[in-house]
Amino acid sequence: MRSLFWAGLVVLLLGLASFFVSLPEKHREGVSVGGAHIGVEETSSHKLPVWAGGIMVVGGIGMMLAGGRGR
Repeated sequence: MRSLFWAGLVVLLLGLASFFVSLPEKHREGVSVGGAHIGVEETSSHKLPVWAGGIMVVGGIGMMLAGGRGR
């Protein structure tokens, strides 16, 4: 049951981090002609939706409580 507690702690920390950390995403578009390549690379950052982070936090707390009661 201790492994459930530690897994819940990891999920909780990831859920809290999702409120502050953005995930980078790169898009490439271009044309290749022979050996030459002409293109544009666009980088954007997106955060997870607030509801997803909330579910992770609540789920992590639930896992920690379930894993802590193993005795």
